[in-house]
Amino acid sequence: MKKAILRTSRIMALTMAAFLLFAGMASAHVTVKPNMSAPGAWETYTIKIPVEKDVPTVKVTLKIPEGAEFVSYQPADGWKVTMEKDASGKVKTVTWEATGAGLLPGQFQQFDFMAKNPEKEGTLAWDAYQYYKDGSIVEWTGNEKSQTPHSVTEISQSAATADSHDTHHDHQAAQKENAKEETTANQSGTNGMQTATLIVSIASLILSLIALFKRK
Repeated sequence: MKKAILRTSRIMALTMAAFLLFAGMASAHVTVKPNMSAPGAWETYTIKIPVEKDVPTVKVTLKIPEGAEFVSYQPADGWKVTMEKDASGKVKTVTWEATGAGLLPGQFQQFDFMAKNPEKEGTLAWDAYQYYKDGSIVEWTGNEKSQTPHSVTEISQSAATADSHDTHHDHQAAQKENAKEETTANQSGTNGMQTATLIVSIASLILSLIALFKRK
């Protein structure tokens, strides 16, 4: 009987640990915005990096898509920027590396940079690599169905048309979209924590009953 109780307790503990690990993973991803831009435009892009582990993020590398031309970046306190170039001097990757503690759990960071879009319509796939202090790397290079998808920007004349009609309206729409994404991510994280708390409470009750049974 004691062996069966101990085996049950171990299984429950492992199940709880796995669930808490899953619940602790936020639904947010490394993203590059905007989702749409005009051909040939000098666009200001924003890469957003959330921390999805219990260790700090210390470095992020972004690969510049084929057809896009990296122009410049906006400095950020606490982060050093380095660029890798090809033989012609074109920037191939941009790396933001923390000079201090880095990006701590529960935090996110945004970096702005300017790039010139290709002249033709198409898509830009932004591959990113997130480095954690424990040495692990998350490669945000998959398609939209992947668990670690890369961001995609559609280069379309529709974006130029929309800008010419009502730039202010587009800016407001983008703000609303970002706010909606943040709200959804926050709700997801809150729901995950609430579920995790409920599971822990139920498991604690069961373990207490098992302990009481053993004493009897």
